[in-house]
Amino acid sequence: MSYILLIETATETCCIALALKDKVVAQRLVTKQKAHAGVINVFIKEVLQDAGINFDKLDAIAVSSGPGSYTGLRIGVSTAKGLCFAIDKPLIAIDTLLSYAHQYYIENKSSLIHPQNTLFIPMIDARRMEVYTAVYNQNFETIVKVNALVLQEDSFLEYENKFDLHFFGDGAPKIKSFLKEKASIIVKENFIPNAAGMAVLAHNKLLKQEYENLAYFEPFYLKDFVTQSKFR
Repeated sequence: MSYILLIETATETCCIALALKDKVVAQRLVTKQKAHAGVINVFIKEVLQDAGINFDKLDAIAVSSGPGSYTGLRIGVSTAKGLCFAIDKPLIAIDTLLSYAHQYYIENKSSLIHPQNTLFIPMIDARRMEVYTAVYNQNFETIVKVNALVLQEDSFLEYENKFDLHFFGDGAPKIKSFLKEKASIIVKENFIPNAAGMAVLAHNKLLKQEYENLAYFEPFYLKDFVTQSKFR
């Protein structure tokens, strides 16, 4: 059996889960600002207890690698690396936006109108009218690479008449005012990240032994960290 510990802390959501192969078998999740540091180790202990296993039964630890919150990513990656060093297990890095696309598909595949002509567009809030985003097709191939995008009226105009567009993530509500009201354009405002998408991707990387170098691996911040006032 292949057990993978999954750590998702890229946004306000802190999700810790345990996957058996590509399926989540135990999970803890909280959506609250600045909660990550206080719950992450407790959640790790609890998901292992739920499954009745110890750390030595793990085959790998997977972490959401960004882009996302600077603080959230630091907490998740440092926890994952510390565990990997302590229990001598490999580290798997999972692209955050690609993981969200997989999760969205798992949760909504039965309601897709034209599955073979759909684009998945996850968005993470990057303050003001900016988001971290990417565009994936129905096979999760990258159409637009991960980027920091300031949203405008023409941001996705080239796709509007060609594809069904699905926007989701905590940055997705920002795009709503720029889009036409069409059945082929969906903006899901209540998308909460969990580890479902990570499980599939992590299992595939485990099979291929695509591991990170523990000494040098760092989160993908996309933008340099800058201090912010409490007002946006």
